[in-house]
Amino acid sequence: MDENTLIETAKRVIANTYKRFPIVFESGQGAVLKDVTGRQYIDFVAGIAVCSLGHANEGVAAALADQAKKLFHVSNLFYTIPQVALAEWLTAHSFADRVFFCNSGAEANEAAIKLARKNFFDKGNFDRWRIVSMEQSFHGRTYATLSATGQKKVREGFEPILEGFDFVPFNDIEALKRRVSEKTCAVLLELVQGEGGVLCASPDYIEAVRRLCDETGTILIFDEIQTGMGRTGKLFCYEHYHVTPDIMTLAKALGNGLPIGAMLATEDICRAFTPGSHASTFGGTPVITAAALEVVRQMERENILDSCRETGNYFKSRLEWLKGRHEIIEDVRGIGLMLGMRLKTAGTPIVEMCMERGYLINCTQENILRFIPPLVITRDQVDGLIETLDDIFSQVNQ
Repeated sequence: MDENTLIETAKRVIANTYKRFPIVFESGQGAVLKDVTGRQYIDFVAGIAVCSLGHANEGVAAALADQAKKLFHVSNLFYTIPQVALAEWLTAHSFADRVFFCNSGAEANEAAIKLARKNFFDKGNFDRWRIVSMEQSFHGRTYATLSATGQKKVREGFEPILEGFDFVPFNDIEALKRRVSEKTCAVLLELVQGEGGVLCASPDYIEAVRRLCDETGTILIFDEIQTGMGRTGKLFCYEHYHVTPDIMTLAKALGNGLPIGAMLATEDICRAFTPGSHASTFGGTPVITAAALEVVRQMERENILDSCRETGNYFKSRLEWLKGRHEIIEDVRGIGLMLGMRLKTAGTPIVEMCMERGYLINCTQENILRFIPPLVITRDQVDGLIETLDDIFSQVNQ
């Protein structure tokens, strides 16, 4: 089946929930993707911040294949070796004491929402179930997570959304103080709003949020689905802020392209989850957790975090260089290899022009170019994109 036939067939048989670009990918290696025509692209999207170790990572593929020869699935009625090992690794490398495994970021956030509410229910505080989230946040597309998402466009058409979610401006501690009440059970936020435009929380703000939660007995939830697993140059983004949450959610890069989510929590908080209170049939299967275990071990073994910080700093400096050359650029933002560039014009045409030249980038919030490449991206590949953007902006400015 040729490329055009594949695309036309997809349009006929797949739900039309994505605006897809007319490319059919067949293979990849590291930060390079190849389509069915043989054309190569340098990938600065990484499956939306997922394939952090790159495409077709040999170690992850080997771990996946090895476990697939032993055991696929037995359900969470029993223990399995890879799941226990991964949970042990995650708790040893984070603030958390316990892990709940699921299949996606939305499911991890669902678990966090349920756990926060269950904590107060178990204490007999039946009125304390509201959750404060941030404007321009994104937490998923299930009913609870879209209800927690602070973007009208995500919720539109699916009303009525679930009750119990309040929204305040990001980085505004006074607004948060006014909203948190005796009915608030949790504050839910992203340390860097990815879909919201690569907006970083200020250190003073996060410290103040932690103090507010401590003073009011409110549970603090960090959604690290996009920022976690090395994306910002630390294993978890909260490490930059020297503040720990009570609950944290992970997904995306944890499986390097395989479907896995995880909710991490302290012992005191996680005590509210008892047998039968929450579950996931496919959460943490042996095959998926074996692959994820190789992901986290490889991050340690290959000094991925150091590379991310160094390449991220270099990449950001090159984006700043572009800003100095082109008035079309309003600002550069982000941390590690989670970077954004706000334009004075629509970003989609720039994305398409980059694609024509063999570079894949992303646009969010209509005018913000987002760069979330595999963490194994090289400086030469960064320079290639910078030269491409420089040429494109020069043409656009004419």
